[in-house]
Amino acid sequence: MVVEAAMNWKTGGCHCGAVRFAVLSPDEVEAKECNCSICRKSGYLHLIVEKERFRLLEGAERITTYSFNTGTAKHHFCSVCGVKSFYVPRSKPDGYSVNLRCLDDGQVRVAGIALFDGQHWEDAFAAAQGKV
Repeated sequence: MVVEAAMNWKTGGCHCGAVRFAVLSPDEVEAKECNCSICRKSGYLHLIVEKERFRLLEGAERITTYSFNTGTAKHHFCSVCGVKSFYVPRSKPDGYSVNLRCLDDGQVRVAGIALFDGQHWEDAFAAAQGKV
């Protein structure tokens, strides 16, 4: 029998506080670290969730969006401080990836970090989906 961890709403945001969000998450999570060009350069640590588990609380008017390559991912940045605290990932365009480093202090414990080879995105995503 698999027992799922209880989940609670955690809060976080950008550096300046203009953008605030909440994410429904267990207290202990496994993060994903990607080595693609944008994640590597920004130090992003992923918690990927369903759309229903994410709420933008403040700052919609402060968000600017950047897309590249396939245009599927929507990288949302605070237009004031430039921090990307969440975005719509290419791997889950109907959900969100929250940067665990942008959660308020003490919100979650990172139990482990799974590496994702974003430099070879198509092959790595297919392997993660069991299609290889």
